[in-house]
Amino acid sequence: MDVSVSPSVSSTPVRVGANAVPYGHVIVNEKWRGSQLAHGFQGRITVIFEDGLGLVDFHISKRLCVLYISEADLVVGNSYKRKLVQFRNASTLNGIVVLEKTQLSEQYFPGVQKFVVLELGMTLLPVASQTEASHLITQLVREESREQDRNPFQRRTHSVLSDARVLATVQQIPGVGKVK
Repeated sequence: MDVSVSPSVSSTPVRVGANAVPYGHVIVNEKWRGSQLAHGFQGRITVIFEDGLGLVDFHISKRLCVLYISEADLVVGNSYKRKLVQFRNASTLNGIVVLEKTQLSEQYFPGVQKFVVLELGMTLLPVASQTEASHLITQLVREESREQDRNPFQRRTHSVLSDARVLATVQQIPGVGKVK
């Protein structure tokens, strides 16, 4: 499948400057203001609307963003392919493609899946509606906000005083370190 990238793109179509995404926040492209998708975030995460994000619809963290393909984009034509190729060629960010898969757009899904996953090597997550997409993006924001090196199944180790002088000093406190 040959998709050409427009040579008229003189500046980077992806704003990598969104690297200051605060934990628990999502930076949303201004075009989503007032949509069902944006309303789904209310009360769950903090939304920051910004214009000029380029091809990106949602910045989750400094290294992860979401490109959203709506049912209308999928049914109307192949303009989403140009957008995805431009993103892939211009960005070092990890992009997740969220696709609105409904009864109307289900027939187009296998072709899009092949293009996104096999040809571009990106992650594709189908959702049933914009509300479901908002829940998915909320979970991605929460997961990215968690401590990266923390394993929830591993017990936390207790700190051990390894310095003998510190241990001796602490044992000087009355009632500490005495053996009955």
